[in-house]
Amino acid sequence: MKIGIIGGTKGLGKTLAALLKQEGFDITITGRDENIGNLVSQELDVSYSNNNKEVAKSSAIVIVSVPIANTNKVIEEIAKFLQKGSLLLDVTSVKTGPSNIMEKLLDDGVEFIPTHPVFGPRTTNLNGQVVVLTPTEKIQKEGKWYPKVLKFLKNHKVRIIETTPQEHDDMMAVVQVLTHFSYISTASAIKKLGINIKDTRKFASPIYNLMVDMISRIVSQNPFLTYSIQLENENGEKVRQTFADSVNELKEVLSNHDEDKFVEIAIEATKNMDDIQCALGRSDKAIDSQNHEISILKNSIGKEIALQHIYSEEMHIGILIDFTPDFIILDTGKREKKLKMANIRVLNEGDLFKWNLANKTIKIHSISCVFPKISDENIIKDAIKDSVSNVFDVKVIDIYTGEQIPEDCVSITFEIQSFEHSTFKSVEKLLKGFGGKIR
Repeated sequence: MKIGIIGGTKGLGKTLAALLKQEGFDITITGRDENIGNLVSQELDVSYSNNNKEVAKSSAIVIVSVPIANTNKVIEEIAKFLQKGSLLLDVTSVKTGPSNIMEKLLDDGVEFIPTHPVFGPRTTNLNGQVVVLTPTEKIQKEGKWYPKVLKFLKNHKVRIIETTPQEHDDMMAVVQVLTHFSYISTASAIKKLGINIKDTRKFASPIYNLMVDMISRIVSQNPFLTYSIQLENENGEKVRQTFADSVNELKEVLSNHDEDKFVEIAIEATKNMDDIQCALGRSDKAIDSQNHEISILKNSIGKEIALQHIYSEEMHIGILIDFTPDFIILDTGKREKKLKMANIRVLNEGDLFKWNLANKTIKIHSISCVFPKISDENIIKDAIKDSVSNVFDVKVIDIYTGEQIPEDCVSITFEIQSFEHSTFKSVEKLLKGFGGKIR
């Protein structure tokens, strides 16, 4: 199936191109800069065109992923070139405008689904992500493409929200406009105070560090995009004014040393914050997650550890030399690696096993060992599995008491499965430690 992504050379459009290419779709991206377009097409192994109309003509699905301010213009540009029976989606974070213009300009034979993937360009898979769909009532009930889109998203464990364009924009006025505005305001205030964020972290609680990380995530986004989100949502001015009024009210209360009014505002705000206990539970989990990784790292200095880059998914395995709040230093055997703490996930044994299973060849080796007859082969088997790292399966495949074996002894043959040849030497060492003799 051919999918055209208008604006697929940067940002979310590029991310969607990469994700859909992995699913086996025939992807063509467009963009105004031919040099960037050709580089991205080579990087993702997709086609590139600088002609939106031609891509619209030849694609079964067209996704418009351009800046919010340009979305309506692009829809106007390609509307009459879309195939009968095709599907048009836009992925902007404002839905009322694009929905109205698609309904107005598209022929009856073209289906459209105004869509908002509530994730950013750093996303590497769809699992657990949120996608908002705002179809018309007719398309929701009669559309041929709509059930296919739902099925695709459900198969990828996407959390789907179906709503109207107006309700979407009302909710995004809080979820995006208010949060972006308040976070950027906070970051700007810290800058104006002349405070170095790195210095504040030395004195900070885990909650403060989480808050700063979230603020950093927002302010590091494309400022032209965040500006468009502020301007294009029709509720934006009302939300910003309400925020400013709330800040000024609280400031005045504190300037007047009005404790009663401050407490009243705080209590009323708290009552409106949904389920406080659940919020505390979720934030506790986030803090525990941070502390758990630090605890693992502290206990792993001088030992082998497995780390995975959270974006590229590249594995780094080696001896942990040291770590700081910013970096992990690993001895890989060939050289020391300095890895950014923020980009690394510490793998537990289960995660490492899954990765090994997907990326390494399973090695099988049989070891025969002579023990006294009173030995219990199952206890020895369990000891191998529990005591030797990198062993993921052990079987007893033979018990022999014939020729060449002393009368008071028994030969037990174990089949060991591992990803590393060195594991088998470790098993032999353990068996000898039990008093066994390798045959």
